[in-house]
Amino acid sequence: MDYDYWQKQKPGAPLFPQIEWDKPEQKSLAGKLLIVGGNAHGFASVAQAYADAQKAGAGECRVILPDALKQKIGSSVLDCVYVPTNTSGGITKDSLPQLKAATSWANAVLLIGDAGRNSETAIVYEQLLQAFPDKITVVTRDALDLIKPQWPSLLQQPSIVFIATFAQLQKIFQSVYYPKTLLFSMQLTNLVEALHKFTITYPATVVTFHQNQLIAARGGKVSTTPWENPMLIWRGSVAAKAAVYTMQKPTQVFEAITTSFAT
Repeated sequence: MDYDYWQKQKPGAPLFPQIEWDKPEQKSLAGKLLIVGGNAHGFASVAQAYADAQKAGAGECRVILPDALKQKIGSSVLDCVYVPTNTSGGITKDSLPQLKAATSWANAVLLIGDAGRNSETAIVYEQLLQAFPDKITVVTRDALDLIKPQWPSLLQQPSIVFIATFAQLQKIFQSVYYPKTLLFSMQLTNLVEALHKFTITYPATVVTFHQNQLIAARGGKVSTTPWENPMLIWRGSVAAKAAVYTMQKPTQVFEAITTSFAT
């Protein structure tokens, strides 16, 4: 069978080298990324994403953190905006004005996770996403679980990038009653075909990991890149780099994300 929609990329050999060649050299032209995450009990992924985004070439990075972390972090290299925290350690609804202001400032948003299982934080994320439906937004790790009720509507937005575990991807398919069951034992070819058809139906971008391949799908196109360090995905490093590349090439999302995996 001819899989003309499936493009296979080798590490260190980008399928779309022009994306890398065209990366802005001046910080003022390299985009502003907002990173949202953390709770009173942890912010490791936020700090990691901040470092990874800067390394990937973001012009400016700003971080939103619960103010319960302020004393723990102290004087930090992070450019932080602290917002109100509830008793469970999550971001409260009182933070929305600051979050909206920061999102207006940014060219792209990364919901990196470590948000905790906090229903109020889930509402905050939901309202933020509804307020900026056209803003490039990358969602990953437990932040993706937190907005689960919104998956069906978010899948309709071309500005959204889901970076999901295979288990999360299974639930994403189930959330829209998609007539294809994903199995951990399925062949890569079958998953690529499923993502091809899924992203023809839904304009959001989907990234996942299966059989040692990092897979990106958008608009029916699918790329696979061999990947030997899945911990970089689970820590959020892949998402941070993908957010920077997408922010800098918003009209070439598939090509930008695919390139971010190879460089």
